[in-house]
This record gives sequence, structure tokens and C-alpha cells, in this order.
Amino acid sequence: MALGDFLARLGGGGNAAPEPPPTPTPAAPNRDDLGAALDRVEAMVTDGAVPSCVTARVERVTHVVRDMIPRLGAIKGSANAYSVMATATDYLPEALGGYLRLPRRFADSRPVDAGRTSLMVLVDQLDLLGATMDQVFDAVCRDDATALVAHGRFLEEKFGHSSTGGQLDVGTSYAVPPPPVMSTAPAPAPAPEADVPAPETDVPAPETANQDPHATSNPQPAGEPPTPSSPDSAPPPPPPPLPPPTRSMLDLDAAPPGTDEPARLTPPSWP
Repeated sequence: MALGDFLARLGGGGNAAPEPPPTPTPAAPNRDDLGAALDRVEAMVTDGAVPSCVTARVERVTHVVRDMIPRLGAIKGSANAYSVMATATDYLPEALGGYLRLPRRFADSRPVDAGRTSLMVLVDQLDLLGATMDQVFDAVCRDDATALVAHGRFLEEKFGHSSTGGQLDVGTSYAVPPPPVMSTAPAPAPAPEADVPAPETDVPAPETANQDPHATSNPQPAGEPPTPSSPDSAPPPPPPPLPPPTRSMLDLDAAPPGTDEPARLTPPSWP
């Protein structure tokens, strides 16, 4: 029994109202909740609902936050993790919603804060959120890069130096033959060939200046006509002489005896 209930009974307040239950603490958003919140923000700036300068800045923030979502487990419980989740679920939607609730002409032309319009105020807020998310992203990535460098140094101390490729001592040594030595001296030049004189012979050179091109290499006996080298180059033989005409060939009619009439040719008979 609680002390308050005991005192209430002593004071005659047995019918006092019970205490209200404590308000439950909302659970932290998970990856799906953050992704859904970013989708809603990107849908607010589509179809030309805001100027292009606002769209570009909103996409810059949402892209960095999406890259940070898989890394939230490494920074869970830190201020950077809270900034990422609050930007996706509260800071960015609230800034954009306040601008969209205003008429477009009023938001883009009427100064509201030190000469700045509502559009200029929104642009400054988006620039601040974008710069903050870039810093958080760089810090988280720098932690991973530092861990990578530390692991590399451990490997260098354990196995050797990275500049020489490392040396592993496996407990067994093997004889490695030395590399072959390449000679860099130039190759010797070949000796010049001696001039050898041609052998002298007593055979006279054939005379070809006045030689007949149709003549053959085989000599012909004296008193015989030369044999042509080929049938095409030999001249044709002359035709035989014609016999003298005779009276029978002319078939002349004899002139009557004792007359001076010349002989007459008999006309040919045609079939």
C-alpha cells in the first residue's frame, strides 16, 4: 500500500481519484519510419509546388539522410544520431510545411524578417540543415576511415612494411637462385668480306651484237640452207611455176587453110 493511500484513508478520503498513468515514451523511429518520412517530404516538393531553389536544397538534405540511415547503428544513442532522425521526421517537414501554408505571392514577395521574405527564410533553414547533415556524415565516415588506417598499421607492424610488399615468416627458408645477368655490351660487328677475283678462262665470249635473232644455237653444215628455229618464224615456200599455155588449153578454132583470118576462141558451153 502506498503512503498516499494510507494518508487518504486516515483523512477519510477513501474515494480519492487514482493517479493518472505515466505518459509512455515514444519509441525511436526505425529505418522504415525514416524512409517513409523522407518519401513524404520529397512528395511535398514535386509537381512544381515550390521554386527550384527549394527543391534542390530539399533533395540535398534527403540524399544525405538516406546515406546515413544504414550507419545509425554505429552511432546509436549519440547526438549525431538524434540530429539525423529529427531532421527526417521533424526539422525538414516543419520548415517546408510552414512555407507551403502561406500563399505563394505573399511568401515570395513580402519581407517578414529583417528584409527577408518567407522564401529566403526557408532557403536559409535548408542550407543550415544541409550543412549540418554533411558534417554528421563526414564525422561518421571519418570514424570508419580511422578504423581502416589503424587496421593497416596493425598489419604493417605484424607482417612487414607496406612499401616492400610485406614479409611473412612461415618458418621455412628456400634457396632462391639469383636473377640472370643481362649483358649490356653491344654485339661485335661482322668482319668485312674480302674481294675475291673472278677466275680467268680462255673461252671467248659469244658475239651477240650482229647475231640473227632467228638463228639457232646449233651450227649448220656449209652449203645447206639454214633450218628455221620454229615453224612460225620460217618464210613460206614460193609457189611452183605455171606451165605455158597450149593450143588444147586455149581450144581455138583453126582458121581455114589459105586464109588470113585469125583463130577464134570457141565460146564455152553452159549446161
